[in-house]
Amino acid sequence: MDDDPRLAAEPAAALAAARRRAVRDGDRQIDTAHLLHSLLEQDPQVRAAFDGGPQLARLLGYLVQRSIGYGLRWQSGVEDSGTLPVVTVVEGFSPLAAAALEHACVRAARRDGAPARGVDLLAAIVADPQARAVEVLTRAAVDVHALRARIEDGPQEREARAGGGEGAY
Repeated sequence: MDDDPRLAAEPAAALAAARRRAVRDGDRQIDTAHLLHSLLEQDPQVRAAFDGGPQLARLLGYLVQRSIGYGLRWQSGVEDSGTLPVVTVVEGFSPLAAAALEHACVRAARRDGAPARGVDLLAAIVADPQARAVEVLTRAAVDVHALRARIEDGPQEREARAGGGEGAY
């Protein structure tokens, strides 16, 4: 999946970073929290989707805590809420992370046919309320519904619907 042509440079880099993070943390699979953490580090457009510096700082702090021990209770389980259909099983990914990657590519294809951006992957990650990334966001006091609305109404989304070019995210 790291070299999937349906992914733009930022989500591809985030995917590679998530893989390294999962291995370093001793996790069996890349989950949506790994993807969220890596997207925040790799993609300025994803960071722009959040509600300012204090919220982003709190979220990154929480993700760092998770990577140094919080996630230990998740190591024995597989992230799968059963609410999103898993189109294909991707080795090394939780079912929800694999479904989010596929959903991001489908979202980009529907929008303009371009490769999926980091914001497409973020939208896919927060689509399932049972995702570990959503749990992390909630615990970091991020309003997930407001985040979804900002993603859907972001400058680039408005311009894409209107047939325009690049925007902030």
